[in-house]
Amino acid sequence: MRLYAAVAVSGFRRYATYRVATAAGVFTNTVFGFVIAYTFVALWDERPHLGGYDQSQALTFVWVSQGLLAAAALLGGGFQEELQERIRTGDIAVDLYRPADLQLWWLAADLGRAAFHLLGRGAVPVAVGALAFELSLPADPLRWLAFLLSALLGVVVGFALRFLVALCAFWLLDGQGVNMISALMCMFFSGMLLPLTVFPGLFGEIARLLPWAAMLQVPVDVLLGTHSGTGLARALGFQVLWAALLLGAGRALQSLATRKVVVQGG
Repeated sequence: MRLYAAVAVSGFRRYATYRVATAAGVFTNTVFGFVIAYTFVALWDERPHLGGYDQSQALTFVWVSQGLLAAAALLGGGFQEELQERIRTGDIAVDLYRPADLQLWWLAADLGRAAFHLLGRGAVPVAVGALAFELSLPADPLRWLAFLLSALLGVVVGFALRFLVALCAFWLLDGQGVNMISALMCMFFSGMLLPLTVFPGLFGEIARLLPWAAMLQVPVDVLLGTHSGTGLARALGFQVLWAALLLGAGRALQSLATRKVVVQGG
């Protein structure tokens, strides 16, 4: 475990070196936060309590979403393209010879990345949003702890999905198409564009059962207090279930790929 802890720390330090990129990301998240926030203000003025949120809760959803955008890698990126490139060039063979598990290695590195982005790119947009708008941020520290746990589980679910997408490079020479489809699915079904509670009828019920909901919708609802008591346990259990299923699928696909597929380049 010391090895994977060191990998996570290394991932944190790696992204901490990109100070200009981090500042640009904070600026971008904040600007888009204002654009989406004023759109939500107009929408909730016309439809109060849309999706079960009042306007303050809807604005909180906007700014917390911007805070989690990079940490949860809702637009993809992170290790995904790097791993695909290593598969394409054949450098993955070096990774497979390491005395470490491939999936756990990349998971540890991604957790380090997520921790940095939560602090480096997440805190400032939320603070700016709280100064500019009336947000429904909780005063209860236990709810913040529950939110951080839920956000961590959301990051793990996101990693597991992107790991599956990255492994497609064992069979595809170019994974950009799969990456684009994955990013679009995440944008729509995570709640990044609109809270999933806004989606009507059966479609909304299905959307809230998909794994992308565990990445953003569930953590924000935990922070807003939508889930409490047994409801909170069910929400966290939903995330744990998807994390276990997707990590298991990734391990099975990794085993299949490394046993049956010849790496490009030899």
